[in-house]
This record gives sequence, C-alpha cells and structure tokens, in this order.
Amino acid sequence: MRKTAGLGTLAVLFVSLLAGCSGSANPADSSNGAKASTAPAATESASTAEPATGGTFVYGRPASVTSFDLHNQITSNNAFAIDKVFESLVAFDSKGEITDQLAASHKISEDGLTYTFVLRDGLKFSNGTPVTAADAVFSLERHLKVGGPLAISAKVDTVKAQDEKTLIITLKEPYTPFISELSNFSNGIIPNNFGGVTEEEFFKKPVGTGPFVIETWDPAGDVTFTKNTNYWKEGKPYIDKLVYKLIQDDSQAINQLKAGEVNAVEALSLQNAGEIKDGADTTVVTNGSWVTEQLFFNTLDKHFSDVHVRRALALALDRDGLTKALTFGYAQTAKSLLPPTIPYNANDTLKTLDFDAAAAKAELAKSAFPDGFSTKLLVASGNSTRAQEAQIIQAAGQAIGIKIEIESVELATFRERFFAYDFAAMLNSGQADSPEANSILAFQTDPEGFSKSYWTHYTNEKVTKLLYEGQKTADGEGRAAIYTELLQTLADEVPYIPLYYPDILIGARSSVDGLVVLPNGSIRLEDVRLTK
Repeated sequence: MRKTAGLGTLAVLFVSLLAGCSGSANPADSSNGAKASTAPAATESASTAEPATGGTFVYGRPASVTSFDLHNQITSNNAFAIDKVFESLVAFDSKGEITDQLAASHKISEDGLTYTFVLRDGLKFSNGTPVTAADAVFSLERHLKVGGPLAISAKVDTVKAQDEKTLIITLKEPYTPFISELSNFSNGIIPNNFGGVTEEEFFKKPVGTGPFVIETWDPAGDVTFTKNTNYWKEGKPYIDKLVYKLIQDDSQAINQLKAGEVNAVEALSLQNAGEIKDGADTTVVTNGSWVTEQLFFNTLDKHFSDVHVRRALALALDRDGLTKALTFGYAQTAKSLLPPTIPYNANDTLKTLDFDAAAAKAELAKSAFPDGFSTKLLVASGNSTRAQEAQIIQAAGQAIGIKIEIESVELATFRERFFAYDFAAMLNSGQADSPEANSILAFQTDPEGFSKSYWTHYTNEKVTKLLYEGQKTADGEGRAAIYTELLQTLADEVPYIPLYYPDILIGARSSVDGLVVLPNGSIRLEDVRLTK
C-alpha cells in the first residue's frame, strides 16, 4: 500500500484502493470479539458467551476481489483477500510491531546489508507441499522482476537459499525500511516455479501458506474460502469457511449486519458507527490507522504554486473543528503527515499552522494574489464525509477571499483527473503500507517517485535529501531528527494540509469473538470464533 489514492488510500490505492489508499473508511485494529469494546480506539473485545469452533464467517465488503496476483495489486479489495492466502517472512501485528511469521527468526547484520531468515519447522503450503528457502527465493525474485505498484524499494544484490530453511538477502546499500516493507502482503511466499503450473493457472487457484484457501471465486461477486488444513498455527483457523460477500450499498450492508445476514462489514462509515455501536446485537471494533486524511494542492497550479497561498488556506482552516464535526470521536486532528501509529511522526513537537483568521489574511497579502482568487476543489462523489469536508474548506477560503468551487465527480473520473494533474486542489487520504515513516514520506515527497509527491509535484531538494538520508540511517535519534526536520519543512510549506487521522471501524455482530483489525484496514481471522 503505500498510500492512498482514491478514496481513502494505501496507500492510494489502498483505502479505496487499499488504502493504501483512500478515504472513506477508517481502518483500525479490532478486538477480539464480539462484545468488544465499542469505544474509539478499542482494540480488543471479548464475548461473554462460550466461543465455538467451526461455522462460516460472512464479511460484507464494498468491492469484489479481481486478482490474487500479489505482485501486481495494490487496492484494498484485492490486498485484503491476498493476505488470507499468502503470508510473508515477517508480519505486523495490530499495534504495528514487526513479528516473525513464516520465519522462525531473522537477523540483520550490523552494517545493514545482510538479512538472514530461518524458516519455521514443518511449514507446508495449503496443498501439503513443504515450504523451503527456494520458494522464498523464487517469490522475492519474481517480485523484484515484476516490480509492480508495491515494488521492493531496497537495492537488492542477491537473494539466496543457504539450505532448505535458511534464506539470505544482501543489499547493495543500507535501506532501513526493508524489514518493514517485507511485511507487506506483496512479499508473500508462493511455491517455486508456481508449483509447476503457469502463472495464469496459479493465480486462478493460488496455493499459499495462509489460513484460508479459495473454494469459489467470482471476480465480479463473492469469494468463498475454506480453512487451510495444513496451516502452521495448530488448530487454526477456528472457523471452517470465510465468505467475502459483495455489498456495494452502505445501507444494505448495515441492514444485513443488523439482520445477522453477515457477521461483519468492512469500512463502516462514521455516520453509521453510533447506530451499530448501540445496537442490541452489534458492535464496533476499532483501531488506530495508518491513514491521514488530507487536502492536496497541485503545486503546478498557478495559485497553489505560491507557498503563501497554501499557508493562508492552512491558517484559515479550523482543523480541530472540522475533525470534531465530522468524525464522531473516531479520529484525531492531524499535525503531521504521519499518524501517531507510525514512528517518527513528530506530532508532539511540530510547529503547525493552526487556525488563525487574521494570520491567514496577512499570509494571503504576501502572495501574488493578495485580493483573492477563484479556484476549484476536486472531490470524489459518494462520500458524504468528504462532501462535508469540502464545504468546510470552501467556507474557510471564502473567509479570506478565496472563492472555491467544489467539483464532485464519480470515482473513476476523480482518479483519472488527479493522476493527470488535472486539478487545483483535491481531497483524498494517504496511507502507509507498513509501519514505517518512509512508507508515506517516499510516496508524498519524492518528485521523481511513482506518485510524483502524490501527484502534487511538490519539489524541494532539501526534503528529497532528507528522505534519502532517512532511508539509509539506522533507527534511533539520528533518524528521528531527520524526519522531524523533513516534517517541519512540510508543515511550513504545506503542499498538503493534514486534516485528521481516522480510526478504522469494523461493524460486527456481537457473536463474533477474536476478530483482529490491523492498522492498514485488513483483519485477521485465525482466532475468530462464532459464539452461540
């Protein structure tokens, strides 16, 4: 995921895409269960009923799964299905901590160039074939070859199997985010040479090490998974089947949840959270996310290329008021580009341009447009929260002489427009793909990168230099200082205005126990039991 894009980003492509990307939803970590806590930011819940094994868990989702090719996907609708079938050497937990997954252990050399992974004993793919280091070599080399939207960013020299259980990766130069990036779903392990079938055949019926196996799949509809009987976590998953049920209408999703036709719904809207939280048989499971909702400026635009204009609008906008008005307590006002769930976010130390009407007018007076101007704000339709954000921003601009016309367009057009820099300002979100500051920063500050500073084309040589230094600097105070300086520069020049950090909200039946929500918006189901 790297960031967001569409509505809600991964990493753009993630939250709407995955989240990776966008915005609407609110990822969060969940809880263990049904009667889980419904308070914002709760991460665990527990049912009072006796949990049972077996049964079918039905999950309502707004978009279908169109591909299981882990190296060529980034959107959340696909990523959150891929991660049920494939697993990587390391993973992240609900708090964003990196843990060993298929690797029993890993070691990083002092110079940061050599990564050694030892596989767990007895690992098998879902078809019963043993997992070896050769499978990991094939998987990572295929990812390096394909590249894809979540390409491995480290400069990899070699990927070798020392023996059947030991994998050694060497880098050409240190790259601190590497271990975190390996936890992405896109670095899952697949069988060597696709297990003897073609790529096309493999990804129609993929074989992985994850807790579930595809039983039936309609790329325009539902997916039914069955439990992987060769799963390495003994006795798990507890449920027998998992169904991803396509429900594109929010109201229908809520009604089906309340009626018990689905066990949970993804991306519960903020507006519906209270109703589900207070329901007799439903609950809300939340977690802090890796998402930052933002107002983006096209720095190629004649108005927003002027830093004083951008600063003026930032000062004119009451972000605290906007957050309180629109997020129902399921978000925090943003200070930096990085949410508090990501290390080095500097939220406690940054000097930000907070609401000050007089200062906003004074800042605009320093610009090339002291008497104001007219512009447009691009927004994807179908997201009521975004629509309200746009209206608040419109009013803030009006107060200092900037007349903003809101352009509400359907999602496909919205994406086409901002990918083509055909906008002056737009609302979207950015999301990390992994618990790493670089995950968002590289996507939003590198003018030569894939996203061209998140399609703002923001270019600042100092920021770019700091970005690269942060990638090569080992974790610690030195890296913290680099990112604080980088984030302060962004806070001063505001190529985008961070608005708020939304929680992830999953609506669930109270009979669901053991549901874990991850900060990227996905969920883990190995521990889920349906109470009776």
